[in-house]
Amino acid sequence: MQIKPRQHLLDIWQGIARHSFDGGEWEWGEWGGESSVADAERLLCLLYPATEIPAFRLDDPDTTQEDVQQALKKAGGRLDLPVNIVTAASEFMRRHTDDKRPTFYGGSYFGSADPTRELTEEQRQVGVVDSFSMSITLCLAILGFLKVYETRTRRTDVQETIAELRQATSNRLTAAMVSLLRSFVVNVFDTDAPQGRTLTELLGQGRMSQRQVLNKFQNRFRALRAALVESVFLGIDVQEGLKDESQLFECGWAWSAVQGSPEVETSEPIGPQPDGIAKDVPYLYFTVVALDGIQDLFSDRTLTLGLLNTEQQRLAEALRLRWELTQQYWSRIARFDDERWPLEDIPWRTTGQRLESEYFSLSVAAILVHDLMRRRATDDDLTRTVGIMERLAERGRITSRMTQDDPMVHQLHNVGVALPLQGSERLGPPMTWSMTDFSAQLLKRTVQLCTLSRNLASHDRLLRLAEDIFDHMWRRRIRDGEGVGLWDNVHAAYPEAEIHKRRVPVSWSITERVTEVMVQAHDMYRQPPIRSLELTELARALLSESAHLLGNEQMEPAPSGDGRHGMQLRNIEVKLRRARSLVDEQPGTAYALTLDVLGQLDSLARAREAADRGV
Repeated sequence: MQIKPRQHLLDIWQGIARHSFDGGEWEWGEWGGESSVADAERLLCLLYPATEIPAFRLDDPDTTQEDVQQALKKAGGRLDLPVNIVTAASEFMRRHTDDKRPTFYGGSYFGSADPTRELTEEQRQVGVVDSFSMSITLCLAILGFLKVYETRTRRTDVQETIAELRQATSNRLTAAMVSLLRSFVVNVFDTDAPQGRTLTELLGQGRMSQRQVLNKFQNRFRALRAALVESVFLGIDVQEGLKDESQLFECGWAWSAVQGSPEVETSEPIGPQPDGIAKDVPYLYFTVVALDGIQDLFSDRTLTLGLLNTEQQRLAEALRLRWELTQQYWSRIARFDDERWPLEDIPWRTTGQRLESEYFSLSVAAILVHDLMRRRATDDDLTRTVGIMERLAERGRITSRMTQDDPMVHQLHNVGVALPLQGSERLGPPMTWSMTDFSAQLLKRTVQLCTLSRNLASHDRLLRLAEDIFDHMWRRRIRDGEGVGLWDNVHAAYPEAEIHKRRVPVSWSITERVTEVMVQAHDMYRQPPIRSLELTELARALLSESAHLLGNEQMEPAPSGDGRHGMQLRNIEVKLRRARSLVDEQPGTAYALTLDVLGQLDSLARAREAADRGV
């Protein structure tokens, strides 16, 4: 199924307007407030496209396009839409602020590892990295939206609401950044510890001994180890452990603020910083989530609009350092052995949680994609990563058929991969976090790679894969009942499987990720097409021949009584000029234009020959 970003986004917006607006006013419904993550994801389904794609802007009523108005007609008229969005964002900030302190609780997204025990209210109120990261993206979208809309409205009551919302949004943004800093960890361990043995087996691939792996690890990560020691304070014990090159280490984000993490000094009024609870062990899933949010802090839009104040810029630089170091670490781990990448050994095994799943392979691949986008990727890196994506789609039963009682459908799409949240047992029963968005994440990373790739063969493979995954995702839209046009109906993609009915009718996490993909696909199509060197040479050869034949034709006398001849030559000149201007960027178009010119010149030559024979 071809990905049509504009049409698909309009379909998603129509579904959101039908689901979340009642009489033009935002309606949270029964599940609103159950999780700060879900509420942020729902708002981002509207605000992310509206602030990233000019054609979907809602902050200037005079520029709102007709098909956008039609898709959102249940959300209000052209002038009411931005007011209703400001009101919904203000309600979100009030819902998720407690005693003047922004809250980031996982709520209903948390699960209990013990089916006989319910989570305590204190556990459900714990902040989670997913919310910290999502809040960064949401707050930046709201601040950018307000920056434009406040200059377009003269209503006093709306101006007052905007001022309050801007302050609340800025506070939440700062609090989210502080929380991410307190959730970053570096875990140091010995090669003989369970984590060390798992990592050395993963990196050694059965071809290197533990000693060989350690020597290679020391050489490959010496500079990065020094950068961590010198640039990031992680506590005395960790700092000393990192200096010992006989120790292995991992870095990334825990699932929440780490137990014992010190408060981050800030001049912003974010209220008291809650005590950390998470064990100091990085999680692949939460690391990927954190990286996605942090990169929005230094996007072109954030910098151009000046969305960060001085204190937030300081915090953003601290997060950027951790962002770069983490990407470098996991990218090098994924490609540890040039002959056979550990990432190519699917499924990936985590060291901290001692789990293995295709989802973790996808998480490492996602970090690798981040790194490839940051630096100049080689064709070999891209080709091998494309192969990994294709294998993950096949193993995840997206591009291959399911078997009878297929465990993959259950583990990746229905119930999902359950992560044990280490440290949560101090507040009650052990908590879990389930990941059911394998298909949406795979689609997101595939489109990102497709945007990055400038190799024709790799680009075509990625585009075909993205279309196959999107076809799978489009089948999973809800067709009836609450949430029509949104996600997620797993049974529609796997009708033969026994699907566990979910408690929540609409999955905002999957709906939001599909919305993100549409924005990324829009950016991909806005790029100039990949240039073929072979086609460029052919187009230049055709241009040379055409220019020569045109010059020859212009020396011939015009046929008597034929006033069209001069007009034809002028049209041919215009086409040739156009082809010449496109030959470097769009050689295929230049080739087609020049072929048409050659055909017209040949017609003129044959007409002249026929006239000469008649004489």
